[in-house]
Amino acid sequence: MPIMHHNVRYNCRVLFLNRKILLIRPKMLMADYGIYRERRWFSPWRSRQVEEYFLPRMIQAVTGQDTVPFGDCVLSTKDTCIGTELCAELWAPNSPHIQMGLDGVEIFTNSSASHHELRKADQRVNLVKSATFKSGGVYLYANQRGCDGDRVYYDGCAMVAINGDIVAQGAQFSLTDVEVITATLDLEDVRSYRGELCQPQMESELRPCHRIKVDFSLSGDDDIYLPTHQPIQWHFHTAEEEISLGPACWLWDYLRRSRQAGFLLPLSGGVDSSSTACIVHSMCVLLCQAVNNGNSHVLEDVRRVVGDESYNPQHPKELCGRIFTTCYMASENSSEDTCSRARELASQIGSTHMNINIDLAVKGILGIFSAVTGRWPQFRANGGSHRENLALQNVQARLRMVLAYLFAQLSLWTRGKPGGLLVLGSANVDESLTGYFTKYDCSSADINPIGGISKTDLKSFLLYCVDQFQLTALTGILTAPPTAELEPLTDGQVSQTDEADMGMTYSELSVIGRLRKISKCGPFSMFCKLIHMWKDVLSPTEVAQKVKHFFRMYSMNRHKMTTVTPSYHAESYSPDDNRFDLRPFLYNTRWTWQFRCIDNQVSQATTEAPKQ
Repeated sequence: MPIMHHNVRYNCRVLFLNRKILLIRPKMLMADYGIYRERRWFSPWRSRQVEEYFLPRMIQAVTGQDTVPFGDCVLSTKDTCIGTELCAELWAPNSPHIQMGLDGVEIFTNSSASHHELRKADQRVNLVKSATFKSGGVYLYANQRGCDGDRVYYDGCAMVAINGDIVAQGAQFSLTDVEVITATLDLEDVRSYRGELCQPQMESELRPCHRIKVDFSLSGDDDIYLPTHQPIQWHFHTAEEEISLGPACWLWDYLRRSRQAGFLLPLSGGVDSSSTACIVHSMCVLLCQAVNNGNSHVLEDVRRVVGDESYNPQHPKELCGRIFTTCYMASENSSEDTCSRARELASQIGSTHMNINIDLAVKGILGIFSAVTGRWPQFRANGGSHRENLALQNVQARLRMVLAYLFAQLSLWTRGKPGGLLVLGSANVDESLTGYFTKYDCSSADINPIGGISKTDLKSFLLYCVDQFQLTALTGILTAPPTAELEPLTDGQVSQTDEADMGMTYSELSVIGRLRKISKCGPFSMFCKLIHMWKDVLSPTEVAQKVKHFFRMYSMNRHKMTTVTPSYHAESYSPDDNRFDLRPFLYNTRWTWQFRCIDNQVSQATTEAPKQ
């Protein structure tokens, strides 16, 4: 809990026993990286510093105490010694458990708020195992679970470890709000382990932990016959399973807490919108499983969302039809292939599906423009300029957003049901990087479950869904080329593709995105890395063209990140402007100095090549 001490805010853990506060332990190492800005709200405490804290009168009335210890302390019970870490302190290079372990603390506890990212769970598990492997000990790790009211989902993974082994594991993804795991362990195993590894500290200035004596025992005299928990093998989800489960739990948390009646998704028949639809279907599967397992809280929430106090979900497909509406928004540039793929997928997942034609609205908007200016813009295929071509695409895209919100507000009204629907977005992380979407188009929604996931991972996820949920309609969606379908068809077939428009493939974008954010690369340093990574497929000149094209697109469209739909945070290279990727949105798009350095390096490589 947050606590003010000497008029300074601290992020604290309060330890109590039998209605008495034993210790207030303030956090010492702040999380000020990635999505966290903890120093904006709290100040760090000083290591080994202990002071007296005067309790508020309302607390004094409950505990009968006037003051309690406040600071970096450990608890000494009759049979062991217990220390505390808070969240990010486990991840720090100088974690408190290191010194505590060397000073004889045998049990470490951690109350954490560690968010979900794809392929991150093993890092968390390895840190807990490592904390007790080097010098022995027992580590109790608890983590939050659920949507934090923002873009982040906390994914549980509570665990108990001893001497480098995991002996108890909680679920990573679940609709259950609270989960308790237990383990029976023998402290003599810790002492035996340490007896061989740990030597007394020989530092000239030894700073022992301040100990608070507690008249309590964790063990008893008659527990010799209790069997101890043995090491287990941790089961890690695949990335495809994580996409299926994490965003689904986040969507449900958002839906029930926002008190809306369901979701609406513009379903285009492409990979991205189909991925969003499959995540909603996965959510319905989780809900039915939870209800069948007797989770009364989930059942109560489901009934409130559907507006029926006697409702019992029988099947995910049937539940999907009640809370999920999809619509295909066709224009004269849409193909029959994408329409049929969207219709088939909607049928298989069970959503309430609509076909909407937007041509009348597009012509109406262009008619207004023509009446004012006397000009009628043309597509490039019909002789129009690039500016005309782009404007005509944007009109279609933005009208789809307007219609999506109209149908989200009134669809249930037309069926005689109360409530409105949340509009779901379906732009992936790679498109956000380059700005390959229309500002305020149908990617502008209430929330987006795939906005932090790469196209490559989404394709793998859909392959997983084909087998996991028997959604055979996804097979045709995966084999079709990604397209926005905003330009005229050629002989009834799609002539516009995403990768041609972007000037690079989605797999190339995924590599570039990681270099930009995770490796902190600008144009020149990215070029220097990619000429080695792509040396077998691209020449230095071609790499230079790719890098320059990306940074031109990125800087030109960075402003779109200021209005991008709130997305599930799933990748460490997300360009989310709100709380993760805090960068300018107005750049010099020419990158004069950086591009000149690249040109010089290409020129040098070209002249040196014949000599080699």
